[in-house]
Amino acid sequence: MKVAQIIPVFIAFFIMAFVDLVGTATNYVKPEFGLSDTVANLFTTMVFFWFLLLSIPTGMVMNAIGRRRTVILSIWITVGSMIVPVIAYMATEGTLRFALIVVSFCLLGIGNALMQVALNPLMALFVTGERLAGMLSTGQFVRAIASLLAPYIAAWMLMEFGAWWGLFVVYLVVAVIGAVALELDVIEEPTYASDGLSVRQTAQLLRHPAVLLGFLCIVAHVGIDVGLNAQLPRILRENTGIEISIATAATMVYFIGRMVGSFLGGIILPRISGRTALRICGGIMVACVALFLVFTLAPVNPPVWVFWTATVLAGVGNVNVFGIVMSRLLNDMPERQNEVSGLMITGLIGGAIVPPLMGVASDALGQVGAILVVAVGVAYIVFLGARFELLEESKN
Repeated sequence: MKVAQIIPVFIAFFIMAFVDLVGTATNYVKPEFGLSDTVANLFTTMVFFWFLLLSIPTGMVMNAIGRRRTVILSIWITVGSMIVPVIAYMATEGTLRFALIVVSFCLLGIGNALMQVALNPLMALFVTGERLAGMLSTGQFVRAIASLLAPYIAAWMLMEFGAWWGLFVVYLVVAVIGAVALELDVIEEPTYASDGLSVRQTAQLLRHPAVLLGFLCIVAHVGIDVGLNAQLPRILRENTGIEISIATAATMVYFIGRMVGSFLGGIILPRISGRTALRICGGIMVACVALFLVFTLAPVNPPVWVFWTATVLAGVGNVNVFGIVMSRLLNDMPERQNEVSGLMITGLIGGAIVPPLMGVASDALGQVGAILVVAVGVAYIVFLGARFELLEESKN
């Protein structure tokens, strides 16, 4: 593995994080257009709905044009998603601006769907075995850096220029650099068999119990991740009454937790079994949910340190779940990696399902309702960690 070859791939992981802009942007768009939690969380549905439609077909596209070129295509679509909101805020207002924001989020979802399907198996061309989980976690560490910077850049742009959306300009430049770097990269890929492949045949992989269980785990993992990304500032604000500009720091702290967790995962995961790793992640997430319940159920003056501790634990505990599950299935089904990746990334539809449920629950029960929705996903991760042998049956 040559370092020069893999650097553009890690830049692509950075660009992959642009999908997390949805959470940051929603916290500014919500008050601008007077949206409820339920409606605001539908923004994530606009983004992640595309994973349901495009993930499996993207696996077949990879068989035709290769993994690298699929990632390049995804980056250029992402470039488009950065341009549209800049136009919206510079040249429009009202309903037209809102419509362009919706278009931007849709393009972001399309580009990210293609990228997430292709990027993980692209990394599998460099490393295999237990090292793959560690390398995917390192990629998530790079991604977490971009996610962490997003709310900070948006807040800085708002204070300095009165334009939080300047964030899109900054990430537009990064996306163009990433596309050019990967275009110039030289990566040898095998020839992929594509004869007779169809969406139906790929979906039939779900008949394999291990694949189905892994798919549901990714649904839960992504739903928790996206839901908390969008909901954390509201949980903090509604329980303490602080300003939104300060509450958005919750998203930054969450991504610090993700960054720490993925950094540790890159070091630790190659040295322990997937079973142990998933159990550790589940245990941390249980502690996170317990602390959030304490915070949201406190009748008056909830201890703020409990919220911050829970937020960090959420990032640390959840970030490596994806790499553990994906690496297991990619390693155990090497001849179907493109199709498996496409199918697993369809599980990112959890990012479209869980946040609206959290929004409905919080509108009905207060923010404790949103945490109860998260608890359901955590319970499934804990179950799969306890019965990891079911996931290991993909070897057979």
